Amino acid sequence: MSLWDQPGTSDWLLGGYLGLITLVWLGLILGGRTWGERWKIRRPALDADLGEAAELVVSICIPARNEADNIDACVRAALASRWSKLEVIVVDDRSEDETGALALKAGEGDPRLHVFSGVEPPAGWAGKPWSCSRAAGESSGQILCFLDADVRIAPDTIPALVEVMVSEKVRLLSIYGSWTLCTFWERVLIPAVGWLIRGAVDLDVVNDPGRPEAFANGQLIMVERQAYESMDGHGSVRDQILEDVRLAEQFKRRGFATGMRVAPWAFTVRLYDGLHSIIAGYTKNLFEGMGRKPTMALGAIIFIFIGALLPWLALLFSFYCRAVWQWQFPSIGWIVWCAAVCSLQIFFRWGLETRDGRSGSFAWSHPLANVLLIWILLRSMITMEAKWKGRTFVDGRAQS
Repeated sequence: MSLWDQPGTSDWLLGGYLGLITLVWLGLILGGRTWGERWKIRRPALDADLGEAAELVVSICIPARNEADNIDACVRAALASRWSKLEVIVVDDRSEDETGALALKAGEGDPRLHVFSGVEPPAGWAGKPWSCSRAAGESSGQILCFLDADVRIAPDTIPALVEVMVSEKVRLLSIYGSWTLCTFWERVLIPAVGWLIRGAVDLDVVNDPGRPEAFANGQLIMVERQAYESMDGHGSVRDQILEDVRLAEQFKRRGFATGMRVAPWAFTVRLYDGLHSIIAGYTKNLFEGMGRKPTMALGAIIFIFIGALLPWLALLFSFYCRAVWQWQFPSIGWIVWCAAVCSLQIFFRWGLETRDGRSGSFAWSHPLANVLLIWILLRSMITMEAKWKGRTFVDGRAQS
């Protein structure tokens, strides 16, 4: 007699699995509600007194390559910052569109805006680190704020971040903002991948100066110039495709305090504009962000499959067995429990969506998102060479 033929064995195995997965999803739901609360940055009051910090010059540095669709809104938002001593530096990284001209036009003659034409990176440099380094070299501020061209910061973002840097003596500070999601596939996939990345980052650990782990979100990174220049700035990560995380690691390795905070109000960003660009963008980043550790990537794939997809497969298989094969296993009770586990996943996704300020109407798409997420993880693991904005990276490093 096989294991599955023994009375009650199959029910016991199924019940044990469903019980464990139920606990996992209940834990994720509770954890999702409280994630990042300790590290949230609140919007500052209009009359907040920043003391001597208000005298610091902040240079917003924007590397931009083929960003004609984004640069106008990015520059206008940067110039609208509520900070008296501000300059905005745009480096047009040899764009093939009108990025440079549109950046100048967005400034409408504002003397705080300076637009520079980029040049070919030296051997061994990736494009973005080179443009960031160039922007830093052309700036004059004691505080440098590196900003992606697809980001729109709020007027109070700079005051809030400077206050944190000064009061907590942080030399590199980065934040999570909010996503702008427009197309169907953006709404389906980006929250699932984005929250996988965010959930994998233990903010208590990366904000602990006694721990070596570090993290930064390249959409917005603020640094103290003196510390930045003492470690050769972006030159220390010149060939990295994941230059943001590697820069934070370099700061921490040299004994400088770093910070990763949560501020959904501080900026919005539209990461990608369709399924192809979503898959390509995350393929180049996900495995690299896991330190190129196959065990970590495979662990994520196994967890997603067993914890998120298998309950749906089991539910479909159960209906098929009873409707087509006329089996009496699984029982109605197990089917109801399996459906409850699937419902917990939808509720989890709904909670994350509403937490981010969206309606939650795409919560139903979570199983589809997880199928695509597994595919992206597998592609990221096996893709040795990645191309992004005309540049080639092999094993996460720029090729000359």
